[in-house]
Amino acid sequence: MPGSPAPTPQPSEWRIGQGWDSHAFAAGRALWLGGVELPHERGLAGHSDGDVLSHAICDAIFGALGAGDIGTHFPPGELRWRNASSLQFLEAARAAANQQGWRIANVDSTVILAAPKLTPYRAAMQQRLAAALGLSLDDVSVKAKTPEGLPFGGEIAMAQAVVLLARTNAE
Repeated sequence: MPGSPAPTPQPSEWRIGQGWDSHAFAAGRALWLGGVELPHERGLAGHSDGDVLSHAICDAIFGALGAGDIGTHFPPGELRWRNASSLQFLEAARAAANQQGWRIANVDSTVILAAPKLTPYRAAMQQRLAAALGLSLDDVSVKAKTPEGLPFGGEIAMAQAVVLLARTNAE
């Protein structure tokens, strides 16, 4: 109605965040994805364990909170994060969401890499991620895709994630 004041926006009950990460493969490192060590001749370069899947999920959580990215919370220049397990980053992201009155409702993620094949390890990754995030297994999706002949081939691994947060308290 003309001349009527605009309605006061109400706080949202939901927030969505998306995250993405990539790391190059490097000799002399273990390959960690979703908190699981996979047998492979090379791991992922990075200051921490290089777990692109966990990093993408962290970025999605922090993004939904409007709280920057994983590097904001765990700067790569800090020695205390050198070779750290990315599961502790996920636990900290979950705690940050909880402290702000949010709970993680679900996670949908995709890992993109040429090798190794993730099918034999996907259930273990789901279990580790669900435990770190306080979720049931059916609230965590891990999918795998290959780069289908793209020029970077087996040189990098990438991951993307989407996270839905639900409000736990009234404002």
